[in-house]
Amino acid sequence: MTSTRASVRISLSSLRAHRRRFAGTLTAVLLGVAFLAGTLVMGDTLRASFDTMFGNAAAGTDAVVRSTNVVTVSGESEGTRQPVSTGLAQRIGQLPQVAAAAPDIQGAGQLIGTDGEPIGGQGPPTLAGNWIDDPKLNPYRLAEGHAPSAPGEVVVNRGTADKGGLKIGDTTVLRTPDPVRVTVVGLATFGGEDGMAQVTYTGMTLADAEKHLTPKPGQASSIQVRAGPGVSQGELVDALRPVLPPDTEAITGQASAAENQDMISGAFLSLFTTLLLVFSGIVLLVATFSIHNTFAIVVAQRTRENALLRALGASRRQILGSTLTEASIVGVIASAAGLAAGIAIAAGLQALFPAIGFPFPDGSLVISGVSMLLPLAVGVVVCIGSALVPAVHAGRTAPLAALRETAVDDSAASRNRAATGLLLLLASAGVILTGVLADPSVWLSAAGAVLALAAFVVLGPVASTCAVRLLGAPLGRLRGATGHLARRNALRSPKRTASTATALMIGVAVVSLFTVFGASLKATMNQTVDRSFAGDLAISAPAFGAGGSGLSPRLAPAVDRLPDVATAVGLGKGVAEVNGSGRALTVTDPAALAAVLDLGKVDGSMKALGTNGIAVSDTEADKRGLRTGSTARLTFTDGTERTFTVRAVYGQPELAGDYVITRQAWAPHRGQDSDALVAVSFKDGVSTADGRAAVEKAAAAYGNPEVQSRGEYAQSSAGGIDMMLTLVYALLALAVLIALLGIANTLTLAIHERTRELGLLRAVGQTRKQVRAMVRWESVLVAAFGTAGGLLLGGFLGWVLVRASEGAGDTAFAFALPPARLLVVALVGITAGALAGWRPARRAARLDVLRAIATD
Repeated sequence: MTSTRASVRISLSSLRAHRRRFAGTLTAVLLGVAFLAGTLVMGDTLRASFDTMFGNAAAGTDAVVRSTNVVTVSGESEGTRQPVSTGLAQRIGQLPQVAAAAPDIQGAGQLIGTDGEPIGGQGPPTLAGNWIDDPKLNPYRLAEGHAPSAPGEVVVNRGTADKGGLKIGDTTVLRTPDPVRVTVVGLATFGGEDGMAQVTYTGMTLADAEKHLTPKPGQASSIQVRAGPGVSQGELVDALRPVLPPDTEAITGQASAAENQDMISGAFLSLFTTLLLVFSGIVLLVATFSIHNTFAIVVAQRTRENALLRALGASRRQILGSTLTEASIVGVIASAAGLAAGIAIAAGLQALFPAIGFPFPDGSLVISGVSMLLPLAVGVVVCIGSALVPAVHAGRTAPLAALRETAVDDSAASRNRAATGLLLLLASAGVILTGVLADPSVWLSAAGAVLALAAFVVLGPVASTCAVRLLGAPLGRLRGATGHLARRNALRSPKRTASTATALMIGVAVVSLFTVFGASLKATMNQTVDRSFAGDLAISAPAFGAGGSGLSPRLAPAVDRLPDVATAVGLGKGVAEVNGSGRALTVTDPAALAAVLDLGKVDGSMKALGTNGIAVSDTEADKRGLRTGSTARLTFTDGTERTFTVRAVYGQPELAGDYVITRQAWAPHRGQDSDALVAVSFKDGVSTADGRAAVEKAAAAYGNPEVQSRGEYAQSSAGGIDMMLTLVYALLALAVLIALLGIANTLTLAIHERTRELGLLRAVGQTRKQVRAMVRWESVLVAAFGTAGGLLLGGFLGWVLVRASEGAGDTAFAFALPPARLLVVALVGITAGALAGWRPARRAARLDVLRAIATD
């Protein structure tokens, strides 16, 4: 007990005496914990808010009747379900347990705003359906105006109207995908909110919904049912089952609401929070190196102090306990402050999201015990773990160390370190090559990447000496004695330089990795279009995710009739189970496809598919054991099962997909029909400008979709990549900031360590300006070393990720290094290093010469 109390007293005295030394450590922990706590609180709040919103919206629906026939394609969270008969609602409504039943038609419909641009479509769905008159069955509530009652009248959710500048009485176009002139007669809310996140909704009359959203009248996505007085949801479902036709089921309203909540909370929110948690981990990893470096320097600077304590009778355990107690106190204080900052971040995002177009549901912040305890524990553990090795070194301080002047850092010359680093490097190379070449696996490659990072960390002190000498070589010629001194200071402690630079290296490496991977995805898209797209123009409705409504199937025939056009082919999408597995189908005119797409080597004939033939890519044919003449059993979403004959096998599926069937074969089984792309080729002698003008004029009547050249089409197809990179850069900015704080803190502690040396330099004639330049250039050298290592590691890991992704799938990825973007990353890293040295340089220049010389 006495020993523990003594350790605590020593720790508190040390913290009071040297509190400024731990300012950088406290800031690093605070920022990391704040990011983690803010992520958890925001995730809990979003999840609770969406659950409440969906619960309110579905409160009046006691049962949902739907088909059991559903086809789910790999990568989709929700499959395509067979429609049910709208007449079923009338039969259900006659049951004594039922108070009301209404058909619910759901499809894709994208509104055009007053500026002529489509609303939404960049990820979240753009929904259209019939307006349900029963207010308890309708998840949307009429807030202004009236319900649609005549052809062309619609109700839209208020958030969509605000985004598109629409108001009651306005006339606009709804893409279904055929353009439909509609008049806004009402504005609605969903669960008390202006909309369900960025999802857009347009409510039509039942007749309009059947006309524009279904292949034929009398079909609905589901039947919404409300129970009579005193009938529970379970009792209602039991009463419905006997009257339901085959391949139809009834589920409770609670189960339906839970499915919708899972679709949002389980998919979107889980992905969103996981992404933020990953970046929180990166931030905390960077903070770990900064914290470790601070404690290592502080312990080294207190060597004589610890030795004197040992000479006075302090045990190794007391010195160890004293250092760890300091780390614990710093960790607790910083983590507690980080929790408060995290709550503030979540509250700020709750206010910011609506301003950037993402409605954050109303409601108080949800602060759970896990959201508070986990970041607090992580902050304290990170702080203690980072200080553990320096604390052990402090405990091993010998009493005679009080007689020594300084300790020599010989880490760069350590043979054990070099051997260990080389072994880790060889191990990582073996694992990575196995994960990339021998047995393609993203997870195996990721394990190799972790080993590569460990190798870089271990070899850092060894590499820092060579790197700093090389990077600092021009300084002597450019800055004279000041440059020589800056280089010498950076070389003085290779371990410290490497540890300081490692934090920045990790941040730069992750930025470089995503930059390289994003550039490779763009290069892959360009390669795909160059290799597979043989047309002159592409007509598309740019959207990613579930948004957009696609292109009208009547657009391709209209463009094909133009005198300037040789061929115009639309490529639609369908789904079916092929021999029991859900697969996406490309619905098109196979006979004309070769004029606009390069399908590679074709075995068989694309012209002979007819209504019972199918074309398959060679990679898919090899997987499924198919060849020309084979048969495949296709089960469509309407429950129909048919046998198709493989009449062609083609070599390049990038744009055509893995399965191709004719429109005639798809027509009996289709749902809401649309094309994803119309490829156009001109007749000989037609200029691009003339042909494009003619196509744009014809396309204007079909919702004015975008007409693009080959290059523009490739660029727009990769448009989501830049958005992804922007998000990544924003999230990683905090990690880079913490790394720069680590550099500044290290320099500040080093200046304290070199106080007497700086005083002597000033005494022999070095000016304040030269002192500032010397410290700043030392900071630049450390940052340049970290940036160079990060670029090297990030570029290599980017190559690993590209090759592993290519091996794990069927896509032929193209590896690309974007020199301009990587140069910007390098310049930002070096410039940030100069900024990190600004405050320590000012402090060094302000030292009093006589006091500095007199410092012990």
